[in-house]
Amino acid sequence: MGHLSEILAILVAAVICVWIFRRLNLPAILAYLVAGTLVGEHVLGATGNSIDYDHIAEIGIVFLLFTLGLEFSLPKLMAMRHLVIGVGSKQVGLSLLVFMLIALLLGISFEAAMVIGGIIALSSTAIVIRQLSETGSIKRKSGQISVAVLLFQDVAVVPLLIIIPLLSDQSGNSMIVALLFALLKGVFVIGLLMIVGKWILPRVYNQVASVRTDELFVLTTLFVTLFTAGLTQAFGLSMALGAFLAGMMLGESQYKYQLEADIRPFRDILMGLFFVTVGMKLNPITLLTQPFTILFLVIGFMAVKIVIVRYLAAKAGESTKDAWASAFMLAQMGEFGFVLISLAATHGVLSQEQISILLGAGIISMGITPYMIKNARKWSVALAYDGKQDDQDEQQKHHAKDMANHVVICGFGRVGQTVSRFLKQEKIPCIAIDIDPLRVNEARESGEHVLFGSARQTEVLEAASIHKARLVVVSYGAADQSLEVVHKVRSISKDVQILVRTRNDDSLTLLKDAGANEVVPESLEGSLMLVSQVLNLSGVPFTRIVRSVRTERKNHYNRLHGFYPGVDTNMSSDAIERLEFVHPTLLLDDAWANGKCVAELDLPRRRVDILAIRRGNDEITDFDGEFVMQAQDTLILQGKPRRVERLERLLQQGL
Repeated sequence: MGHLSEILAILVAAVICVWIFRRLNLPAILAYLVAGTLVGEHVLGATGNSIDYDHIAEIGIVFLLFTLGLEFSLPKLMAMRHLVIGVGSKQVGLSLLVFMLIALLLGISFEAAMVIGGIIALSSTAIVIRQLSETGSIKRKSGQISVAVLLFQDVAVVPLLIIIPLLSDQSGNSMIVALLFALLKGVFVIGLLMIVGKWILPRVYNQVASVRTDELFVLTTLFVTLFTAGLTQAFGLSMALGAFLAGMMLGESQYKYQLEADIRPFRDILMGLFFVTVGMKLNPITLLTQPFTILFLVIGFMAVKIVIVRYLAAKAGESTKDAWASAFMLAQMGEFGFVLISLAATHGVLSQEQISILLGAGIISMGITPYMIKNARKWSVALAYDGKQDDQDEQQKHHAKDMANHVVICGFGRVGQTVSRFLKQEKIPCIAIDIDPLRVNEARESGEHVLFGSARQTEVLEAASIHKARLVVVSYGAADQSLEVVHKVRSISKDVQILVRTRNDDSLTLLKDAGANEVVPESLEGSLMLVSQVLNLSGVPFTRIVRSVRTERKNHYNRLHGFYPGVDTNMSSDAIERLEFVHPTLLLDDAWANGKCVAELDLPRRRVDILAIRRGNDEITDFDGEFVMQAQDTLILQGKPRRVERLERLLQQGL
C-alpha cells in the first residue's frame, strides 16, 4: 500500500497543479515542479524513500532526447548555420564562461561553477517555441534568431550531460584524460550507432510497418530508444546521448511522424514525473530564508543573458529591434537546466542549498517567460526605434484614410490573397491586415495595400478605416482568432458586414452570435463543391444542382452540420460543446414515445432535429408534427451530444 499511496499522492498533486497552472496560462512544467515540491520530503513528505523515482524519471529524459533527435535536422542546421554558429554557439560559450567566472569569484568550486554556468546558459525550448507558435512570432526574424539559438543549445546539452558525471570525482589532468577517453568512446559509439541507423534500423522498421500492427510499432520504438540509451550507458556515457542519436537517425526516415506520435504519451507522462522529482529536491525554506539571493540571481542572470544575446545578434548583422526581441525571449532558464541540476545532484557536484537556489530561480524565470515573450516586440521597438517599418505603415495608413466603401481583409495568407485578386479584377478597393513582416514587405513591393499589425488591435482596425468599409473579410482558419477579430470589429462598427472563413462548422453559432453576418466553413463548402461534381457526373441537371447548393447555403448548411462520430473524432470537452453529431435511436417495444406525435417532443426547445425516421426498409424524411412514432422505428437525431442524449432518454423513458 505504501508504494501505491506515494504514487497516488504524486498524481493528485500533479493533476491539481497542472489544472491550476493551465487555467492561469502558465507552462505545465512549472506545475510539475510545484507538485513535486508539495509532495517532497521538505513539505508534505508524502513520497518517502521507498521508491527510486530518479531512475524512472531518467527514462523521461531519454524519451525527451529521442523526440529532440527526431526533430533535429542536419539540413535545417546547415540552412540556419549563420545564426546557429554566429549567435547560438557564441551565446552558449560566452554565457557559460561569464556565469562560471562569476561563480568562481563568489568562492564556488571549479566543478560546481562549471555546472552552474552550463545550467544558466540554457533557455527553455519547450516554453519559447510554444509561445512563439501561439503568438505567431515564430516566422518573424526575432523568432528565427531564437529558434537558431535554441537549436544549438539543444545540441550543447549532450556534451554537458557527458561532462557532469566526470566532474564528480575527477580534477585537473585526470579530468582532461577522462574527457579525452570519453570523447574516444563517444566517437566509437556514435560510429556504431550511425552504422546501425543507416543500414539496419530502416530495414527493421520496413518489416514492422509491413505487419500493420500499431502495438508492434510502439514496442519496436520503445526497444530502439531504450536499447541505444543502454548501449551508451554501458560505455560510461549519458543514456540521453544514445536516445538523441537514435532519434536523429530515424528523423530522416519516412516513419518520423509516426514515431513521434507513438513515443509522445510515454514521454509526456515520464517527463512530468521527471519534473516532479526535480521539484522534490526544492526546499521551500530556502525560498523563505534567502529570497533576496534568489531574486538577485534571477534579475542578474536574465540581464546578463539579454545583453549577451542582444550583442551577438546585432554583431551577426541582425537589426537592433530583432536583436532586443530575441534577447528578451531567451532570458529564462530552461527545462534542460533542470535535467543538469538533477544529474549534478545525483553525482554530488552541487550542494543541497545550491540546488534549491537554482531551482527557485529557474521556476521564477520560467514563470515570467510567457509575459516577456508577449511583450518582447513592444519593448524592443521602444528600445530601438528605427522607423523603417513605421514609415511604410504611415504611407499605408494615409492611403487607408482616403478609402471608403472598401473591403478590409484580415489575414493576407493564401485565402486573403485570392480574395484580393478577385476584388482587384472587379475594381473594388481593398486593404489587408497581416502580422507576418516578410509577407507584408513582399506584398507591398508588389503594390498591394497591406497594413502591418494584428487585426485584433483596435488601432490597426481604425487605421484601415473600418468605420467606412462596406465589408470585413476574416480569412483566418482558426476560430478563436476569428472570434476575437469579430468582437473587435463589432465594437468599432455596428453596421459593417462581416464575412468569416473557418475550417469547419465547430464555431459557426459562436461567430454568428458575436456579430458575423456570414460564416463560410471550408469543410462544408468543399463538401458542397464535391456534391455538385458528383451530381453533375451522375446526370442531374445543372440548374437543379445550383438550386440545391443555393438552398443549402441559404439555410446555413443545416443538413451538413451533423455527422457520425468515429474513432478519430475529437471528443475533448471543447469539441463536444461545439460539434453536432448524427445519432440513430431505435424505439424499443416499451419506449415512452411509441404512439406519440413528433410535436409532443418539443424539438425546437430541445434544440435537436430529427433528420429522418426509418420504418422497416422505408426512410421517411417528409413528416410533420402530427406524425405518430411506432415501436421499432429508428429516429436519426442531429444535435450536440448532450442534447441528443437527453432526447434519447425522453424517447425511451419519458419525463
